[in-house]
Amino acid sequence: MTAELHLNDDLKISEIQAEFNGIFSQLKLEFFTKSHEDGEGSHKDDMMSPGLTLGEVRSNHTEGALKVSSGMTVSSLEDAFEEKYGLHVQVFRKSGDVWLETTVTDSWTLKEQNDRSLEREH
Repeated sequence: MTAELHLNDDLKISEIQAEFNGIFSQLKLEFFTKSHEDGEGSHKDDMMSPGLTLGEVRSNHTEGALKVSSGMTVSSLEDAFEEKYGLHVQVFRKSGDVWLETTVTDSWTLKEQNDRSLEREH
């Protein structure tokens, strides 16, 4: 499965989060003020408010469509957000009632992350 997230400065973070969660029901995106190294987590203090627009939170104002496919890895998605759009994101996976940062499993595909969460529910 492949989808596109259309990014422009007028969009709110919450709108992108909802669109991504509509594609992968067990995953969510969080936006941060700083980048992180592969395999590292982001500090909760650096998390951005979902009410902010992309124009308010980035210096690279490129607009366009980001292709998201079930076969892409978490790290490649996070890298694409940063390189193309100047946005620092982390993917989180639902595990029961909590959301886990996928830092240790950034090499997994989005489908693998989503499926792992669904397996835990059953």
